[in-house]
Amino acid sequence: MTSTKLVLNRAAFLTLLLLACMFGANHVAARLAFNHGLDVATAVAVRSLVTAGVVAALVLLQGVPRALDARQHRYLLLISTLVAIQSLSLYAAVARLPVALALLAFNTYPLWTAGFAWLFYRRRPERAVLIAMPVLLFGLALALDVFGAASGLGAAGQWSRIGAGVAFALTAAAVFGAALVLTQHEVAAVDGRVRTAITMALVGLLALVGVGLQGGFHLPQAAAGWWGLALLTFFYGTAFTIMFTLLPKLGVVGSSPIMNVEPVAALLLAWALLDQVIAPVQVAGALIVVGAVMALGLRKK
Repeated sequence: MTSTKLVLNRAAFLTLLLLACMFGANHVAARLAFNHGLDVATAVAVRSLVTAGVVAALVLLQGVPRALDARQHRYLLLISTLVAIQSLSLYAAVARLPVALALLAFNTYPLWTAGFAWLFYRRRPERAVLIAMPVLLFGLALALDVFGAASGLGAAGQWSRIGAGVAFALTAAAVFGAALVLTQHEVAAVDGRVRTAITMALVGLLALVGVGLQGGFHLPQAAAGWWGLALLTFFYGTAFTIMFTLLPKLGVVGSSPIMNVEPVAALLLAWALLDQVIAPVQVAGALIVVGAVMALGLRKK
């Protein structure tokens, strides 16, 4: 079964829903940790290196072939650099915006993916992507309250508050789109577990460079922050482990459209745990964005 099929068995559906909630919870936990002194580079370094260790152990235990040619080595280094920028940018957005809004802005990555596929490999965007583009952008404009109507701040006041966070989220979406295109065309033959272990290890090392440049680790200053760091690492690492061990046995890939409910899960968790509330019109915009991205994922290819 692939992501183009519309029917999932119950176990696969529930597992994908769990993964979406875990990835959403990872970002909520990150915001909790950021609120108590953790910095973005430290969070990415810890999360990535722990995940790399877990997935590398799986690769070794399962005897997964690990041979790479020179071209794959070069592209994995490039992809890892892009994923490092994506990770740092997305966490920087989460630190500045309500978690759900940061994830919604990041969810524009299918548009960036289509654009880079055309730019790098001259693959014209599908008609469905062109149709979904204005719908997705309209929903994102509502969700972000770009004119400041819901907040009462006006456009200038609203953008002074959200501008930096939105810029980080869109940067994350853009570089993630580029990473997806390069992965599909240059290293698709490499086993997903091997790709993940190598990429996460390199992302972790690049984040450590960032930690060094900023003068060392900036760790949480309160117990709640340490809980946030532990939980973001647990949720992220566990979700990735499930993605590459359980999902293949269920006959489904991790890119299923069901995964795009992550911003909705984050919205509910952030409301319950962080007291983050957005206006009803922003919720409507969020649902439009999620619906547009899921429609793209569910289209028949």
